[in-house]
Amino acid sequence: MTITSKQRAYLKSLAQKIEPIFQIGKNGLTPEITEAIDLALEAREIVKISVLQNCLEDPRDMAGMLSERTKSITVQVIGKKIVLYRPSKKNPKITL
Repeated sequence: MTITSKQRAYLKSLAQKIEPIFQIGKNGLTPEITEAIDLALEAREIVKISVLQNCLEDPRDMAGMLSERTKSITVQVIGKKIVLYRPSKKNPKITL
């Protein structure tokens, strides 16, 4: 699934208003975190994740792995913040 630059800009504007609901620390990407993010994407469609300072992995690499594992789209990575989007299968709320 791909999105246009206008759709990406719209998703970025939505992401500005939300707080990160996940924090990834020194343990990095665990299967539990990936599964929780997958469930949150189904419920919310757009999720912001904060990567803590003690995490040794690169946020861009983590965003790529997360989007691959959850079948979502990386909207943006700014510093230590990752924003992912995936339309809900049961109850879509965001229309692009």
